Amino acid sequence: MKKVILGLAVVASSMTFAQQFGAKAGANFSSISDEGYSESKSKVGFYAGFFMNAPLTDKLNIQPEVLYNNMGATVTSIKAPITNATYETKLNLDYIAVPVMFQYNATPEFFLEAGPQFSFLVNASGDVKSGDVKTTYKVNKDDYNNFDFALGVGAGFWFTPNIGINARYLAGFTDITKNGTTFNNDGSNKNNGFQLGLNYRF
Repeated sequence: MKKVILGLAVVASSMTFAQQFGAKAGANFSSISDEGYSESKSKVGFYAGFFMNAPLTDKLNIQPEVLYNNMGATVTSIKAPITNATYETKLNLDYIAVPVMFQYNATPEFFLEAGPQFSFLVNASGDVKSGDVKTTYKVNKDDYNNFDFALGVGAGFWFTPNIGINARYLAGFTDITKNGTTFNNDGSNKNNGFQLGLNYRF
């Protein structure tokens, strides 16, 4: 029994020393599925935060993260009835996201990853732009669910032991609106996004 306890202590100690911490930031290209607009497109946003990476085996790591994640979508199909001017409407949904990625190290530099992401809505805003004129409009945060669940898949490459690049696709599984209060009423308003950015290990 003492040998088992000693062995577990050694493993836990080695994992503690093997943990690596870092920061990451980059661009979000987000959209909302089935939002009911024929000319919708992705919105460019950003993400930034921190991660902890720990080995599970010699090839498999676990990487929990805490990110500030700017999601949403852009719609350009709204036109004024008289002037026929096109208005670009942008919805911004800001989340505190907690991804938990399982990473497979194909090589010491290149990895593949997949895992769940749990997000908590902290802010909702919007703006309308026509030509060079941009106007902010009020978005009722209560129209949106506070929790969002997604799955992420991606890959990354470390150029040096400290600096790397990461690409990740996020597929939402939960309706972001309450009772279809925005967009469609079919409960299919889900966040989707593609992330591309830099990782830095301390």
